[in-house]
Amino acid sequence: MAFIVENNITVSFAEYDDVEARDQRLLESNESLTDDVVEPLLERATERILSKMRSTAWWQEYYLNQNSISIRTVADIPALNPDKIKARQADFTDLCVYTAFADYVMPLVADFGAEDSAERNKIDFYRNRADKLFEELVRAGDWYDFDDDGTIQSDEKSPGVINLKRIR
Repeated sequence: MAFIVENNITVSFAEYDDVEARDQRLLESNESLTDDVVEPLLERATERILSKMRSTAWWQEYYLNQNSISIRTVADIPALNPDKIKARQADFTDLCVYTAFADYVMPLVADFGAEDSAERNKIDFYRNRADKLFEELVRAGDWYDFDDDGTIQSDEKSPGVINLKRIR
């Protein structure tokens, strides 16, 4: 469980081995799901997680509280820097794997013609796990080193509240 870093920039919260550890049977039964296929999907999942975090009210409030600057619009608030995630990295790895399974990996192999297919059930399972872990991380707010000094002081911890809405 390690973040993948290229050119001193974190590109993914998880690697192929993390996916294999979570659901080895899926990878064995679908030989096309090689590391060359899965790792770019993990990068997409990481980008998706960072985008979702950026759009939360928690991040917007946290960013404004840490900076005494004024901004004109919410669009001016930058994205989270994944290199400043210093705590709960294993949770971010799990979140990346769950998101990748639900949004990218399982849809590649799912049988959408059958209502009760195992793959469709797994998509729902992993989506639920990802949503719960995402909410837990936002509620905790204790993992981001805003000033990048290597430690997370108490003034950098900012528990949040999140209201997830499912749209059907």
